[in-house]
Amino acid sequence: MPRGRKSKCRARIKRHQARLETQNLQGARATEAAAAEGETPSSPSSVSQGSPPSSPAAGTSQQPEGAVAPSSPEAGGACSGSEQGAQSQEERASASQAACSAQSSLRDPLTRKACKLVQFLLEKYKTNEPITQTALLKIVKKKYKEHFPEILRRVSERLELVFGLELKEVDPSSHSYALVCKLGLPSDENLSGDRGLPKSGLLMTLLGVIFMKGNRATEEEVWEFLGALGVHPGKRHLIFGEPRRLITKDLVQQKYLEYRQVPDSDPPRYEFLWGPKAHAETTKMKVLEVLAKINGAVPRAFPKLYEEALKDEEERAGVTAAVSAAACAKARACSKAKSCSSSQV
Repeated sequence: MPRGRKSKCRARIKRHQARLETQNLQGARATEAAAAEGETPSSPSSVSQGSPPSSPAAGTSQQPEGAVAPSSPEAGGACSGSEQGAQSQEERASASQAACSAQSSLRDPLTRKACKLVQFLLEKYKTNEPITQTALLKIVKKKYKEHFPEILRRVSERLELVFGLELKEVDPSSHSYALVCKLGLPSDENLSGDRGLPKSGLLMTLLGVIFMKGNRATEEEVWEFLGALGVHPGKRHLIFGEPRRLITKDLVQQKYLEYRQVPDSDPPRYEFLWGPKAHAETTKMKVLEVLAKINGAVPRAFPKLYEEALKDEEERAGVTAAVSAAACAKARACSKAKSCSSSQV
């Protein structure tokens, strides 16, 4: 095959893999969001629409280790027209399967019970009332009491993925629980939902999209991704309120995101980056753990992102060590100065 055709083939393969991974992530997140709100996704297209193309800076999309994409070089050679058609059929099948999975999961009685508990817990979080196992078991009822651990596991997963909340047992003796915001967002009214709900779940999603796109994501890529989750600019959301204001103003003012014009873009285009507060309060590894959990995988299943996250952890550890060493040196110097001063007296 001529070199030019091989290059085009490789480019098509990379774009295809990127679309598949993004669809998987969007489908999983849409399932969680729909379950948390007690709704079924409206249609398969609501899961798959607007999958953003892979950014060159982000490199090729990651496949779980050991898995070979049907369109990868290991799976075949030339990219014929029939193969391209098979790729598009596979993408549609992947999106349909994600939507069907979302709908079937909501028909599961344990998932329905989990949804009821999520709603109950969010109301308790809003009113800051204590949460007891007795109250949770009343909602689950005797019929599903033996499945309570599994239901609670699903509840914890949904609270974490959609709202960024962690369900913690604060008193084992009385089996009482508390909801804790994992990212540590401020309790400012502008950063809470219409019902006083935290928005750190959406923020973690945004940070994940930015990370996947090479640490910068265009505004178009962000809205296309969020659109698959039912979050649209200018359209008020049940949980997140007015998304455009939240993303381009509130989170920017709080320094969780940077929103700036793409250099030399004409007409002007804009992009999102992590803000200084996001860098201070979370890490690439934590965000990757969330992305992996959404995909039902582990961080190592995304080799390039995992490698970058590890490097970020090492750099942070180096900075911490340097700061600690400087502080110790300063303390020793101060101690020595005081000792000298007292001996002279």
